[in-house]
Amino acid sequence: MSIRNFVILFVLPLVMSVSDHKFYVSVTQLDYIEDRNSVQIISRIFIDDFERLLRERYDEGLTLAMENESSMVDFYTEKYLKEKFLIQIDGKLQTLVFIGKEYEDDIMFAYLEIEEVENINTIEISNEVLFDLFEDQQNIIRTNILAKKKSFILTRENAKGVLNF
Repeated sequence: MSIRNFVILFVLPLVMSVSDHKFYVSVTQLDYIEDRNSVQIISRIFIDDFERLLRERYDEGLTLAMENESSMVDFYTEKYLKEKFLIQIDGKLQTLVFIGKEYEDDIMFAYLEIEEVENINTIEISNEVLFDLFEDQQNIIRTNILAKKKSFILTRENAKGVLNF
């Protein structure tokens, strides 16, 4: 395993749990579940960063991770993720189903799914989450598709990655 892969797979997820961060990163895991014909997606994003984004973009009164959180948080979260996170499988743009979200420490876990995926030859992933708020935002993508694990980092200048299987 290369040093880069070690950092992506082990160090960055640990660093993401540190509060009051000075860097801007999200980690998204895509798993193709063949027997369910679905791609399951979990995106980990710092709560404070995402809250700031929702406040600036939609409603400055929103607060995340509160006991009586506004139902608009889910509405805006789904809307934003579907605008900024796009996936094409074999050249066809996929419909993301927003399953929900939950919070753990200072991380928001957003759950999405692509249904009725029979096979994957090529997958193109565009993840521009938080690029409109943070110039140095990096979005790490980790995939487990057809028993092949691959990962890459997306930046504002390079917000799209393509994998062939």
